[in-house]
Amino acid sequence: MLGKGVVGGGGGTKVPKPSFVSYVRPEDIHTNDKEATEKEVTLHLLPGEQLLCEASTVLKYVQEDSCQRGICGKLVCTDFKIAFLGDDESALDNDDIQFKNKVIGENDITLHCVDQIYGVFDEKKKTLFGQLKKYPEKLIIHCKDLRVFHFCLRYTKEEEVKRIVSGIIHHTQAPKLLKRLFLFSYATAARNSTATDPKNHTVMFDTLKDWCWELERTKGSMKYKAVSVNKDYRVCERLPAYFVVPVSLPEENILHFQGHGIPIWCWSYHNGCALMKMSALPKEQDDGILQIQKSFLDGIYKTIHRPPYEIVKTEDLSSNFLSLQEIQTAYSKFKQLFLIDNSTEFWDTDIKWFSLLESSGWLEIIRRCLKKAIEITECLEAQNMNVLLLEETASDLCCIVSSLVQVMMDPHCRTRLGFQSLIQKEWIMGGHCFLDRCNQLRQNDKEEVPVFLLFLDCVWQLVHQHPPAFEFTETYLTVLSDSLYIPIFSTFFFNSPHQKDTNLGRESQDTQSKPLNLLTVWDWHVQFEPEAQMLLRNPLYVEKPKVDKSQRKGMRFRHQRQLSLPLTQSKSSPKRGFFREETDHLIKNLLGKRISKLINSSDELQDNFREFYDSWHSKPADYHGLLLPHIEGAEIKVWAQRYLRWIPEAQILGGGGVATMSKLLEMMEEVQILQEKINEKHHRQVALQAEAPALLRNSARLSSLFPFALLQRHSSKPVLPTSGWKTLGDEEDLAKREDEFVDLGDV
Repeated sequence: MLGKGVVGGGGGTKVPKPSFVSYVRPEDIHTNDKEATEKEVTLHLLPGEQLLCEASTVLKYVQEDSCQRGICGKLVCTDFKIAFLGDDESALDNDDIQFKNKVIGENDITLHCVDQIYGVFDEKKKTLFGQLKKYPEKLIIHCKDLRVFHFCLRYTKEEEVKRIVSGIIHHTQAPKLLKRLFLFSYATAARNSTATDPKNHTVMFDTLKDWCWELERTKGSMKYKAVSVNKDYRVCERLPAYFVVPVSLPEENILHFQGHGIPIWCWSYHNGCALMKMSALPKEQDDGILQIQKSFLDGIYKTIHRPPYEIVKTEDLSSNFLSLQEIQTAYSKFKQLFLIDNSTEFWDTDIKWFSLLESSGWLEIIRRCLKKAIEITECLEAQNMNVLLLEETASDLCCIVSSLVQVMMDPHCRTRLGFQSLIQKEWIMGGHCFLDRCNQLRQNDKEEVPVFLLFLDCVWQLVHQHPPAFEFTETYLTVLSDSLYIPIFSTFFFNSPHQKDTNLGRESQDTQSKPLNLLTVWDWHVQFEPEAQMLLRNPLYVEKPKVDKSQRKGMRFRHQRQLSLPLTQSKSSPKRGFFREETDHLIKNLLGKRISKLINSSDELQDNFREFYDSWHSKPADYHGLLLPHIEGAEIKVWAQRYLRWIPEAQILGGGGVATMSKLLEMMEEVQILQEKINEKHHRQVALQAEAPALLRNSARLSSLFPFALLQRHSSKPVLPTSGWKTLGDEEDLAKREDEFVDLGDV
């Protein structure tokens, strides 16, 4: 039966403030416990990390309505992170630490991960920035990984409050210089202690040999060549030192316009078709320069478009697809659904979940990205045409679309090493501006757009729909998204290879010291122990094509809160299609002029797309062949593990996908043991491919948001929205209805 405290003494929508006032200071709580008072929690510092400021007697609140339960400890700020040091860790069983990160603790926030800082003044929440005239009694920190921290400063000394609040605001919001990032401090201090993972065989694409290897792997070496014309970045600082262009393209053409207007090879399909990208030429007003540009592009187009042998379709992503502003606006609305301050706020939003989710537009943007990738795939697979992606810089939307196409068409990109190599090729060497898009330097908020996160969310849709096709898990994608804000890895902290090499080169000129050895995010051993790394690998991954393809649909897992919009007709995206084959259209587009009137009608394209899409989904899936996602309304879902993992009310104890996975692994082990007995093998000669990690053994302690959910923080709230409590009757009726809800959910 539900207690009165749950329904708020009358079933109202607002929980009243507690009337009890404690006159016991937190530092006096353990005065009779000598051992507790003498215990000091140690601050673990990384090499090069320095303590900047700290405050004692800080309460870290638990996100449980207004009960104000908290843990007393110390709040510190270093040049790497904000950390809360409490004595709650001693109360936890080691088994409860399900997935421990060796770099970032449960109560640690890297400075780059801080999204917004709020202060509470007389029960009013206000955004904090700049110099403060008055300091708050409570501090609320919203993180980019969607964690929410509440700290009470009411019992902290006034001088300590000023230092810690001012320090946190300054070191998380003030603009920074690149060389002042902790990345360089860590690399300098850890010259002799950091080591790359010897098991990491990710292709970095920083040598000519890597590009030649990729050409051979994709069988594209007959039509395309790796060039070193940009070695030492003599031609263009935006392009990598090495890249691939069509064999028929003279290298001297690359020297014109600093690499702009050049078709850059991305990937080749086994039928000989290729995916390329091209950045637009600088916009000019002078007629003479425009004529030169037109002649140049005319020559480029004739080089790559030679019907009937080589036919190129162009896809303009700058004017016929998403805008960066659309992506940023949608995600800003979307993330607010998960930055929950307390349980009451969660349940109050539950009744408007669908409308809030739809109005954000984030799922629709994911659908449009997947649909665009399928359109490109249809061109390469069904029409046997090369595709040229066009974008102003060819480093944002081009990265998303080209990467998704390769994940769908190339099974190598669905392995862990293949996926990491894909990110290195298309994103790191492709010149995606991670430093600006993640706003790592806090210099320009307008440049911050979650482009890479959008890509990971699109990949998650594929992983969720076709689990056996991927060697990595959704946990891998989640921790990869978290790694965007850990400044000990160089992967996501530069705008281009040139910027990285330039800054490292200045350091390496010192012949008396060892050159800086920056870690990459692919060195997973730095963050996780081997046992935890097992959760990054999918034990159900299909390594070889199976003869029996009758079971094609992946498992569908039930969640407490529905994670997709109801099946309704999706919003129609703006009409878009491929350009005509005439050279003049391509030229006008690359010169920066809008030519929407000249674009072909999308009717024919839509018919081809629908036929291709329906035909593939009508057949059994080949997990080592072409892979297409479902993009109908209800099939695009919320990435629950990433977005809901810090909300206790959103997890299903002992249920969800992880429970199903645990049972499947147990069954697979039993089958293999029986097979061994049949073969008269009394002991295992090789390790089980589907062996369950120790963390998955005890399914009774798991939750649907494993391995991130903290079971001890589970809320006792019912699975009902608080805004509807007035009409539910008395407590017994409410409890009865909750039981009925649970029974129906198990059917």
